[in-house]
Amino acid sequence: MTFVEPVTLNAGGITLVPLALAHEAGLRTAAADGELWNIRVTSVPEPENTRQYIEDALAMREAGNRFAFAVTATDTDKVLGCTSYHDILPAVKRVEIGWTWYAQSVQRSFVNTTCKLLLLTHAFETLGCNTVGWRTDNFNFASQAAIERLGAKKDGVIRGHALRRDGTIRDTVMYSLTCGEWLEVKNHLRYLLSKPR
Repeated sequence: MTFVEPVTLNAGGITLVPLALAHEAGLRTAAADGELWNIRVTSVPEPENTRQYIEDALAMREAGNRFAFAVTATDTDKVLGCTSYHDILPAVKRVEIGWTWYAQSVQRSFVNTTCKLLLLTHAFETLGCNTVGWRTDNFNFASQAAIERLGAKKDGVIRGHALRRDGTIRDTVMYSLTCGEWLEVKNHLRYLLSKPR
């Protein structure tokens, strides 16, 4: 039995569905909303690489170290983006949330907050995680701000940690949230979502 079993999560008009090859066209359309593959600090696939992106995610699911979801609008099934559990460590009950991106038209909206509430609730309350982590590029200031708004704590920076898509080497900023901090963060996310859209 794998630590993260296939599951569909939904709330507030957003459904997270296990990523499948059937999502290829939807992902390509979502990425084209803002030509997100041109942003050097993200993992968004170029249109011609979308199928390989999904195949890679499915191979990582099979290996047990990543579980990717298509982010969809519940009422229309429109694909809005992608997000994943990754660096899954069953022995210490830890997952990270990442490989997250959304069509430009739904960025800085309720979509990300809803996705994080769904993923964190599942991680802490179903999987029994002790810790949930995030990592992001040191130059991805929007991502860092979004992670900090969730209530995650900055653990530090791993210097010279990974290659960017343009071949440069990035520093990686690490964040985490522990199970003891979850209830307060859950209440905060629910409060954010209760405000008029």
